[in-house]
Amino acid sequence: MRPLDENKSGAQIRACDEAEAFLHSWKSSVRRLRIYRISLCAALFLCLTCLIGYAYYRMDSSIPSVIRVRAQGEQSFYLDLPATGELVSTGAQGESNIPKGMVTIDLREPVVFKNIQNDDYALDVKLFGVWPMKQVDIHVIQDEELIPVGVPVGIYMEANGVLVIGSGEFQGASGETCTPAQNILQSGDYIRALNDVPVSHKEEFIRDIEASGGAEQKITVERNGALLDLYVTPQQSAGGKYKIGVWIRDNTQGVGTMTYIDSAGNFGALGHGINDLDTNTLMELYDGTIYRTKIVSIRKGTAGKPGEMTGMIVYSDDNILGDITYNGKEGIFGKCNPKALALTENEPLPIGLKQEIEKGPAQILCTVDGEAKYYDIEITAVHLDHDQVNRGIELTVTDPELLALTGGIVQGMSGAPIIQNGKLIGAVTHVLVNNPARGYGIFIETMLEQ
Repeated sequence: MRPLDENKSGAQIRACDEAEAFLHSWKSSVRRLRIYRISLCAALFLCLTCLIGYAYYRMDSSIPSVIRVRAQGEQSFYLDLPATGELVSTGAQGESNIPKGMVTIDLREPVVFKNIQNDDYALDVKLFGVWPMKQVDIHVIQDEELIPVGVPVGIYMEANGVLVIGSGEFQGASGETCTPAQNILQSGDYIRALNDVPVSHKEEFIRDIEASGGAEQKITVERNGALLDLYVTPQQSAGGKYKIGVWIRDNTQGVGTMTYIDSAGNFGALGHGINDLDTNTLMELYDGTIYRTKIVSIRKGTAGKPGEMTGMIVYSDDNILGDITYNGKEGIFGKCNPKALALTENEPLPIGLKQEIEKGPAQILCTVDGEAKYYDIEITAVHLDHDQVNRGIELTVTDPELLALTGGIVQGMSGAPIIQNGKLIGAVTHVLVNNPARGYGIFIETMLEQ
């Protein structure tokens, strides 16, 4: 309580109290307003930073890391970016023979190359001509023609070693549960050797474990590119055999579509690598063969349930079409024999580079009812620098006949060549599970890297 000032009346005291209260309230309001303004400015700054970062990321991701151009003729690509690019030529020693700053390109306009030398170039891209973004490697290639095939083939591939699918348990000789390899061997390990003896097939590995007599075994595996020596002690099962409790695989089979055959008799197929079904590990190739196959049934794709083409494969020498020499993320590749060359009567087509692909009508060549046919699709997006090499092309099946037969893209159709404007531009690779009419494709130039 304020002490009574005998020189002030009660009314004056109340007026002073009200003035002080008002001043305190005003100061509090000013502080709150200041905090609000600071918070608002910080939020706006954060939002602006995020927008700028996202815009920069979108622009950077829209710039391809590699562009291929033909050595002959005139061709162009259009990035439509507020940026400039300085062109340099990289020779065998990695040094440019173009003086620095001599060739600067405005990337808001189409970039035209005409009869350039058979050399490699680089384009140093700068946003607004100031901030460095990325370097685009420009590879000059000779024009090439490929025979589009679109025919299903049976695939048999042996892994380079024995692949561990996972560990398990079994009943021991005394009825106990045994898990000798648990927390030692991992899913995705490749078994390279047993007691320093190379292992190629699962049968020999199982046989040697059974013959171990329960002695500790040295198992050499490859894990994430490194060799590891692991030690496991087999235990006797209820059936009297020694086991370590692992699921293993050394080969895989399936059906896919051959994409192309080149002038030297080399083929490319699938547009994606062969992965183990359980571990999703890319199978390391030891040996592989493609066979003639016949589609015997088709399960139509529906939303949430991918369809599938089932082929009948007879593993005989008479049905061998060629050898698989490489299994990579871009597909499977190898050498054809004359029987494979007789699969198609299609004429060779020039390849279409990714910067030449347009949104709009195109076709795929595939076999679903006994013979290879062209079916209409729509290319809906082209990702020049997609992180996933197998999804550079987005497409939608529009052909009524193919939709009636398969519902769109189904398993076994991977590798079906994509044709646009008379050029072979890519191959079908994946389907959208929730919409089988939509899917993805790989650029043909990416497949040809291998």
